[in-house]
Amino acid sequence: MKIVYNPFIISGYEGAKYFCDRQQELEQLRQEIENGNNVALIASRRMGKSGLIQHYLAQPQLQDAYYTFFIDIYDTLSLSELVLKLSRNILTRLKPHGLTALQRFWDCVHSLQAGISFSPMGEPSFNVQIGDIHESQTTLDEIFHYLEIADRPCILAIDEFQQIGNYPEKNVEATLRTYVQHCHNAQFIFAGSQRHTMSSMFTSAARPFFQSVSIMHLGSIDMTTYDTFAKRHFQENGRILADGVTQAVYKQSMGVTWYTQKLFNTLYALTDKGETCTTELVDEALDYVLRTQGYSYEETLFRLPEKQKMVLIALAQNGPTKSVTSGAFVRKYGLSSASTVQSAIRGLLEKDFVTYEQGTYYVYDLFLWYWIKKLG
Repeated sequence: MKIVYNPFIISGYEGAKYFCDRQQELEQLRQEIENGNNVALIASRRMGKSGLIQHYLAQPQLQDAYYTFFIDIYDTLSLSELVLKLSRNILTRLKPHGLTALQRFWDCVHSLQAGISFSPMGEPSFNVQIGDIHESQTTLDEIFHYLEIADRPCILAIDEFQQIGNYPEKNVEATLRTYVQHCHNAQFIFAGSQRHTMSSMFTSAARPFFQSVSIMHLGSIDMTTYDTFAKRHFQENGRILADGVTQAVYKQSMGVTWYTQKLFNTLYALTDKGETCTTELVDEALDYVLRTQGYSYEETLFRLPEKQKMVLIALAQNGPTKSVTSGAFVRKYGLSSASTVQSAIRGLLEKDFVTYEQGTYYVYDLFLWYWIKKLG
């Protein structure tokens, strides 16, 4: 375990000590999996679903009884890339369990054997590249065969699961549903941040995964609970967190876990040992974050097509907007036409600069939103 200098973790999972709450959600996950149910975990991005899954999979009772696998497929563009990432993760996760566990997997994945080797000491090496996967469905079949015959029950969590809908291969959703349905030695957690897409995948009668999972939604961590968590970490490290700071941070972060953590990470860094962090520091912390992100945001706007940039700026200035193609919105921000706005919004949605939930458009990155608003 690496040394943690700032207890407010903003990337990855560093253990239960640095994980705040989610006791109710953790218990729900435990009950669903133990009772043989697969789960769809749906939440806005940066709400903390990945952390929750990793925290759940790190529970000691699971480590002793299951093989647990977790992959994030947000950056995958095809079924072959998913298969590659899953194969690599399984091999990595099995490594601590010894040569016997590794051998069972190696015996199953005939299509990958040329790229998996073992040192004289039994250390595995995974040298498979995307070009080595010639028949992704064959390899997928082999992987699910392994999951079925593994010497322990398995839990496979796939983050940003909605990405499979963008793969060029046909019927990926139906293919995966068939494999999952017939795999009796594994339970599955499908997590996703595009709430409309994920809900449609699992609640539409026309989709393969219809009624095949228990659906969980993830909201904000209770502010009082987070306040206790934050004050403990400040106190344990010789600092004091004044009353009201957490409330001020939640107002700025809108209760979204990652933004809350980022602001507290900055507040902690701005507070020396023996000092007290007060509410006056919250605005300073936000300004610091926006300054450090400024160059990246400037590059972001520079690289956007002009019409998309204009619509993004308009949306940031206007705030959450239900009708971006209305005459009032178009005129207010000097946009050329409703059709132009519609085309620009489509591009911004595809690039994840804008999100659309419950009939409302808004800038996805909260700090980018604040930064654009400060431009005036």
